[in-house]
Amino acid sequence: MDVETLVPVAMFVAFITLLFTGYPVAWILGGLSIIFAIVGQYTDAYFDTFYGTDWAYTAITIDRIWDVMKNWVLVALPMFIFMGLMLDRSGIAEQLMTNFVKLFGRVRGGLAVTITLIGVLLAASTGIIGASVVLLALLGLPIMLRGGYRHELAVGTVCSVGTLGILIPPSIMLVLMADRLAMSVGDLFLGALFPGLLLGALYVLYILGVSYLRPQVAPIPPDAEPVSLKVVFNVLLAVLPPAGLILAVLGTIFFGVATPTEASGVGAFGATLLAWANKKLNLEVIRDVAQQTTKTTAFIFAIFLGATAFTLVLRGLGGDELIESALEGLPFGPTGIVIAILFMTFLLGFFLDWIEITLIVLPLVGPVVVNLGFDLVWFTVLFAVCLQTSFLTPPVGFALFYVKGVAPKEITVSTIYRSVIPFILVQLTGLTLVFVWQDIVTWLPATAYGE
Repeated sequence: MDVETLVPVAMFVAFITLLFTGYPVAWILGGLSIIFAIVGQYTDAYFDTFYGTDWAYTAITIDRIWDVMKNWVLVALPMFIFMGLMLDRSGIAEQLMTNFVKLFGRVRGGLAVTITLIGVLLAASTGIIGASVVLLALLGLPIMLRGGYRHELAVGTVCSVGTLGILIPPSIMLVLMADRLAMSVGDLFLGALFPGLLLGALYVLYILGVSYLRPQVAPIPPDAEPVSLKVVFNVLLAVLPPAGLILAVLGTIFFGVATPTEASGVGAFGATLLAWANKKLNLEVIRDVAQQTTKTTAFIFAIFLGATAFTLVLRGLGGDELIESALEGLPFGPTGIVIAILFMTFLLGFFLDWIEITLIVLPLVGPVVVNLGFDLVWFTVLFAVCLQTSFLTPPVGFALFYVKGVAPKEITVSTIYRSVIPFILVQLTGLTLVFVWQDIVTWLPATAYGE
């Protein structure tokens, strides 16, 4: 391996290695950017290489970081985070749980189906995975365990369904992806809608199939109420508030009434109104939600700035050309290269958070996919579906830790790990369907814009 190849490889290997130290990722990214920018300059001087990390390039990197901070699209991030956190405090999920349990209580596996449907509604209202998983675990796990559900099915349902918010719009991951690839957020929101709903439908099919093939896994509660018109009416009433919020946010984007940034403000205000209507809004809630929004936004932006510098320095060292030549040199056709990228992303999800993969890996592989002739919206949504598994795959699957933190004592770590295996396979099935039938992603944006 020559010097020109060694330095960018060493930069990426150093990043992976330092992650296991537990040091904040943002500082790792920023620190490595400074160190390897200097290394690139001294390598140019002593080894007669042609790296582009001189002081002029460093100034360009600083300008790029400043451009990130003043990007109007990213204003949507704190607003969507506020919307999700406020919705979790509004009491909407509790109302949905109470009424959906009555509707599906007499269906085998109905309690897990209830969790899935509520999870889909929450996903379309908030992209805060930690809040969604914890809320579903607190509401759903006790009910399913009291109903005699097998621990693996109950825990796996909560873990997997809680991660849908990272894919179903409005999703903060899609906002970040759109910024990294200079794409329209609206295009990604439209493209990701059907794949997200498809995953929800696959979860329901899996739960119903397992419940009927193995009745002991999900028994029908003996005290389940019969379904009546009153129960159906109460379910509709419970669904109306979150459905109205979803329509207010996504509808204004899809119909061109508002930009995603403006719609995020509508969502934040709407979630606050719902909390007020349910008598859950007070100064303490507003303070807690505002503080948590600030912390989460600061965490994301710190990584964002570090990843921006890291990516630009890596490009200055020739890392993007190295990755492009390595991918194009694979003994596969264009389709095989895309599969290899997705497989690499799936493996990285075992060790890296979705933020690092989105901010570092996606900008490097996106141009390669475009050069191969694939639709960028389709690939980005496919990449997002693949990244969703990173929340479930140990040892860094955050959904697993969220559940463990609030689950009853009888739920062990090994139980949690076993519980997510079938749901990861279901997600990979959904990924395969989106890969094979591109229209699942491209049809809605093309129809909306008349292309």
